[in-house]
Amino acid sequence: MIDIGVNLTNKSLMQNLEQILQRATVAGVNKIVVTGTDLKESQKAVQLCGHHPQHLVCTAGVHPHHASDWTSDTSDQITQLAIQPCVRAIGETGLDFNRNYSPSPAQTDVFRQQLEIASQLEMPVFSHQRDAHDTFLSILKEYRSSLTKVVVHCFTDTKSALFDYLDLDCHIGITGWICDERRGIELQGIVKYIPPNRLMLETDAPYLLPRSLLPKPKLHINEPCYLPHILQAVAHHQGKPIQQLSAECLKTSQLFFDIDL
Repeated sequence: MIDIGVNLTNKSLMQNLEQILQRATVAGVNKIVVTGTDLKESQKAVQLCGHHPQHLVCTAGVHPHHASDWTSDTSDQITQLAIQPCVRAIGETGLDFNRNYSPSPAQTDVFRQQLEIASQLEMPVFSHQRDAHDTFLSILKEYRSSLTKVVVHCFTDTKSALFDYLDLDCHIGITGWICDERRGIELQGIVKYIPPNRLMLETDAPYLLPRSLLPKPKLHINEPCYLPHILQAVAHHQGKPIQQLSAECLKTSQLFFDIDL
């Protein structure tokens, strides 16, 4: 299996990195895509990949939360990171109007700049959207014809939003949100509409520990080793055998991120 979204540079994971990678391997998670959330974390992600090339690849980008930190030099720095062999996508980039840690005009500007980088380098986009669907979709439509591949990471939105993204030939990343008996009900009902060649799985560790996971880890920290639990939930709601879904997601993730196992 491939976990397409792990915040492995987060201190809660870094302090037990070797054990986390070992548990992931035992669980059948052979490759992890480390998420770059700002310039510093993207640099750390590249360094981690250098130390663990057999397990890790990464993305490079600036999350909308950190859009205010973007400077005139950031575009060149992200571009330089992106040409490293271990970097397989631009991002995490997009819009998050839920908390607005960065003003929305800054978010939209930085989103556009990163889509331009992805277009110029012909690289996939690892995107984030929360409470900003209309604006996000409008910008994505502007650039979609010049982009190779786009994944809407950690999808938690509506059926209408899902079809908007599928109509743009986007990939969809599903997390442990689908295991939430409170917030994940709508996602449980619509995940069946995601075609096999557009569906990928992720933990978004250390966040979004699946609520249905038993027993729960003492520190309630999510890890890539819990990806099979998400696989099982998605297979259930898609009405598919687990082995079939696992093979489909593996193939789709390999093609999207250009990963050999």
